[in-house]
Amino acid sequence: MKNVIFILTCCLLSVNSYAQQATSNIQPGAANFSAYLKLLKGKKVGVFANQTSMVGNTHLVDTLQKLGVQIVKIFGPEHGFRGTADAGEKVSSYVDKATGINVISLYGKKRKLNAEDVADIDILLFDIQDVGVRFYTYISSLQEYMESAVSNKKPLIILDRPNPNGHYVDGPVLDTNYRSFIGMQPVPIVYGLTMGEYAKMLAGEGWLKLNSSKAYSEISETEFLIDGVTIKVVKCIDYDHKLVYNLPVKPSPNIPDATTILLYPSTCLFEGTVLSEGRGTPHPFGIIGHPKLTAAQFAFTPVSMDGAKEPKLKNIPCLGWNIYENATAIKKQFYRQVNVDYLIEAYKMFPEKDSFFLMPKSGKATDYFFNKLAGNSKLMQQIKAGVSRDAIIASWQPALSNYKQIRKKYLLYTDF
Repeated sequence: MKNVIFILTCCLLSVNSYAQQATSNIQPGAANFSAYLKLLKGKKVGVFANQTSMVGNTHLVDTLQKLGVQIVKIFGPEHGFRGTADAGEKVSSYVDKATGINVISLYGKKRKLNAEDVADIDILLFDIQDVGVRFYTYISSLQEYMESAVSNKKPLIILDRPNPNGHYVDGPVLDTNYRSFIGMQPVPIVYGLTMGEYAKMLAGEGWLKLNSSKAYSEISETEFLIDGVTIKVVKCIDYDHKLVYNLPVKPSPNIPDATTILLYPSTCLFEGTVLSEGRGTPHPFGIIGHPKLTAAQFAFTPVSMDGAKEPKLKNIPCLGWNIYENATAIKKQFYRQVNVDYLIEAYKMFPEKDSFFLMPKSGKATDYFFNKLAGNSKLMQQIKAGVSRDAIIASWQPALSNYKQIRKKYLLYTDF
């Protein structure tokens, strides 16, 4: 018990300068040991985790092993268990040198667990830090992990973590004709839920993709059954949606800090264009540009680096904007909204408009990467037609209003 108290004490997080209230007492669900540790004792455990799965200064896997929990397998998402792989890079399965535990990649040749993977497992754990953005693939990994648990009749515990973009909801809601791994469900770009709340919504709305119709029933606020399989959410301590949470560990190689987290919902849309979104620079998603934006003033050159081995426009001098450098503007323009101003301006400035958006070989609207990010083809059409930012934002509102009503049903924490 002394070890548990020590680990809990170590989990106190630093205050975020842009938070509305003090966040120093927030602790992730992984630190809420009294809610789940007893359920793991004497069980063989499979853990879905990455480098963000920390309890204070110690990784969850190491923490649980020290507390006598038998972990037999680790499952890893995009960027891998150690969080070092590039975006989209396929990761193979291997034996982790630090722990000697088999690591099975669920972002490569396969994304779901099969019967062989879980034959020696009694219970599954999920503990991944999200950034609250639809095209950040960890909510898709969560969905497929839940589906795997139900299909293989394995109980699942989801250790919840605060959402650093959980203080608002905004952006176009996904049209399900544009479903992909970067957007599976009809939610907006910024959906305002923690992973635990999102899991409840997946189950409650019947969005899980299962082989047959599965009976759903709620046991309590944090526990439910799907076809007799128990799924439990372990809540964070002292978190609510009014707070902006400062991550103690960067969630992925190209999202290194709190400023980037605020920019990401808006600037990641540039991944679907020929412009650099800043990978291969000191500030990915904070620097935007292209060699043909000659009217822009900021000069930069993307280069190969850890987490961005082959960035777009590698070694080619570009002109554009260093959005990252102006903290005051960032808080004003990105704190509670998906901002399309830079997207509109870049399209206006770009001389070869027919090639601004990356075109798929098929030419189909549903295959455009930009449309997969946006969740529809309408935003691209609006940009091309010169529709104003206010009109674009207004077009999101009917679907957003409907989503917000759905969202309220699954909240585990005080809303913003």
